[in-house]
Amino acid sequence: MIARLMSKIGSAAALLLVAAGGVALAEVNGPKPWQATFQEPATRVMEEIVWFNDFTLVIVSVITLFVMGLLAFCIVKFRASVNPEPDRVTHHTMLEVAWTIVPIFILVIIAVPSFKLLYGQYDPSKIYDDFDPKTEKFLTVKAIGNQWNWDYEYQPGDDNEGFGVAGEIVFTSIMLTEDELGPDDQRLLAVDNEMVVPVDTFIRLHVTADASGVLHSFGMPAFGLKTDAVPGRLSETYFKAEREGIFFGQCSELCGKDHAFMPIAIRVVKPDQFKQWAAAASDDVDAANELLAGLIEHEKARKLASAQ
Repeated sequence: MIARLMSKIGSAAALLLVAAGGVALAEVNGPKPWQATFQEPATRVMEEIVWFNDFTLVIVSVITLFVMGLLAFCIVKFRASVNPEPDRVTHHTMLEVAWTIVPIFILVIIAVPSFKLLYGQYDPSKIYDDFDPKTEKFLTVKAIGNQWNWDYEYQPGDDNEGFGVAGEIVFTSIMLTEDELGPDDQRLLAVDNEMVVPVDTFIRLHVTADASGVLHSFGMPAFGLKTDAVPGRLSETYFKAEREGIFFGQCSELCGKDHAFMPIAIRVVKPDQFKQWAAAASDDVDAANELLAGLIEHEKARKLASAQ
């Protein structure tokens, strides 16, 4: 009897753990209430951005504390009660040399990693030590900013066909309205059709805007990604998501009355799931999305069964 009870308790605990694992399997990433820090990084570039932010914060904090301490020292030491006759010294050669050289030294310390990060946002070899441009394959996706939604295009080609894109995939991604939201959908961020990409894969992202003459900006905070969408101009960048889930961004360039209602949603899935989605999406995107949802649910059920 006790053994049976313990078995039931163990099964219930396993169910709870796998339920939590299921959330991690299709993790929803995005801003959280009262969040004051960056979103959790999902790419190496964003990890570098977080490190550089912390690095410069330490430097700025030390400088601020030093200046505040120096001000407090001057206020106390040179107050009128102990210095009725003010000093007439106007120059100090060594002090002037110091406050010229030290800031230059600090700026050099900041500049070296900042240049690496700046170039690394467009050149993977600056961030990924094992990156080989001759052998690495990129999945190419084109994002087109409209008023006020995004179009996505996957065109068949030598590289894309290697990821399962055998036919043209074109769809529009529009924010879900209040009455369309599901129980797990995030308000003002969930969309009807997400950009789908495989995990641990370099994605070449082409970004532009339609011919309306309005600027947009493709921003994905968890990826450290932000690229302007300019009519008549094709901008190129890349990202490599290192974990599965749904990631949210928004248009980051004021583009009109519905600028705040133009979210970006990227779903990162397993490579084999992406291939099945891409094969179906060339014929019917809605059917492909249903297929992908089924594959994800099947993966959750498999993990649940293995945990029990």
